Amino acid sequence: MRPPRPFPKGASQQLAKALKQAKSKSEFQRIQCLWLRASLGLGAAQVARAIGWQPTSVRRLQAQYLKEGQQVLQAVGRGGRRNQNLTVEQERRLLAKFQARAESAAMLEVSQMQRAYEDAVGHAVPKSTVYRMLARHGWRKIAPRRRHPQVNRRRQRAFKKTPPDRRPSRRRAGPNRPADVSGR
Repeated sequence: MRPPRPFPKGASQQLAKALKQAKSKSEFQRIQCLWLRASLGLGAAQVARAIGWQPTSVRRLQAQYLKEGQQVLQAVGRGGRRNQNLTVEQERRLLAKFQARAESAAMLEVSQMQRAYEDAVGHAVPKSTVYRMLARHGWRKIAPRRRHPQVNRRRQRAFKKTPPDRRPSRRRAGPNRPADVSGR
């Protein structure tokens, strides 16, 4: 196995300063990954064990640092929407067609939105795609309440025409109990 390429001179001091200025855990780990090799000369497996990464990730970052220098530290992570059907702006325009009906409290069906989405994309998509798009843009399902939040059960019972002591009994007739025909 060939010996690893040495880091540039002064890299250890630069990385030590950058460690103190790190703003997030991921940024700190990226810098620490480089600093452990530059200052202590640790191998990829040792660095990986120290920071909780895989040796392959350590080697990749160190190789990138040797190739590009300090720019690697400013690089943003991999994230993003690489498998999107529509951009966020296109989704916003698609939802604008339904905005007026939604604001007028009209009933919106997801199947109609799904058809419009499929027309825009050009192929079939599952309903979950439409629901995720709605959530991404802050739309939510609003259903009527089952009961008013300020309901007062006692007042409702008092309002009824027949008082509880005057209502007919709800006991059922059974084999050992005769039917109540008294009207009470």
